[in-house]
Amino acid sequence: MNRILTATLVLLLTACGGGSGIQEQEVTYRDNGTELNGFLAYDAGAEGPRPGVLVVHEWWGHNEHARNQARKLAELGYTALALDMYGGGRVAEHPDKAAEFAGMVRKNRDLMLRRFRAAEAFLRDHPRTDGTRMAAIGYCFGGSVVLEMARAGADLEAVASFHGPLATDHPAEEGAVEARILVLHGNEDPMVPPEQVEAFREEMEAAGVDYRFVGYDGATHSFTNPAADQAAERFDMPVGYNAEAAEAAWEELERFLAETFNG
Repeated sequence: MNRILTATLVLLLTACGGGSGIQEQEVTYRDNGTELNGFLAYDAGAEGPRPGVLVVHEWWGHNEHARNQARKLAELGYTALALDMYGGGRVAEHPDKAAEFAGMVRKNRDLMLRRFRAAEAFLRDHPRTDGTRMAAIGYCFGGSVVLEMARAGADLEAVASFHGPLATDHPAEEGAVEARILVLHGNEDPMVPPEQVEAFREEMEAAGVDYRFVGYDGATHSFTNPAADQAAERFDMPVGYNAEAAEAAWEELERFLAETFNG
C-alpha cells in the first residue's frame, strides 16, 4: 500500500511540475486591478538562480507560440516567463480582434510600460531567477514592445525583436538605452518596409545604441510561427512560416544571450 501511495505521489508531483528537468507553471500576477496570466518555464536541474528572459507574444495574445519560446529558453538554462499584455490571458481568433487588443496597448504607452514592468517584477523576484541578469524577447507586436522598453531605458541587459515593427513615436535618446538590442527581420516583410528599417538604423546610430540587425532573405512577417501559414490562408494575410529563417534566427538569439550573460 505504501509503495502504491509513493508511486502515486511521484506521478502527481511530475504532472504538477515537481521533480527535475524542464518545469512548467501557470502563474498569475497583477497590473493594478487587472489579473495577468503568465507561463513560467525553467530547468529544475540547473544549479542556482538563472538569468531571466521575458517573452512577449504576437498580436494574437498569450498563445502557444509564446509558450513554446519560453520552453526553448528553459532548455537553454534560462528562467523564462511568457507574459500577458492583454489581461486574463486573452487570445484573439480573428485579425480584427487582434488589432483591437494590440491597439489598446500601442495607443497607451503608459499601459504598455506598466504591463511589461509587472511581468518583469514577477520574474525578477522569482527564486529561480537571478534578478540582476534580465533580458526580453518579443514577436511581431511583442517585438515592438521590447524595443519600446529598451527605448524607455528599461533595466534589461538585452532585448531581441523577431519580425517586429521598428517605427516609434518615442525614438531612443543618446545614453538612455541600457540594453543591447538584436533585431531579427524578414527581408520580404511588407509590414516593416525598407524605409522603416533605414529609419531604425539611423535612430540606433544617433543614440549610440549597441545593436545588431540581421535580415533573412525570403522571410516575411511572422516567419518564426508555424501557425502563420494557416493565418495567411484563412485571413489572406501577408505572413508565412519560414523554417530555415526561424532556425537561423533562434541560433542568432542563442549566441546573443550567451554573449550577454557569459561574455
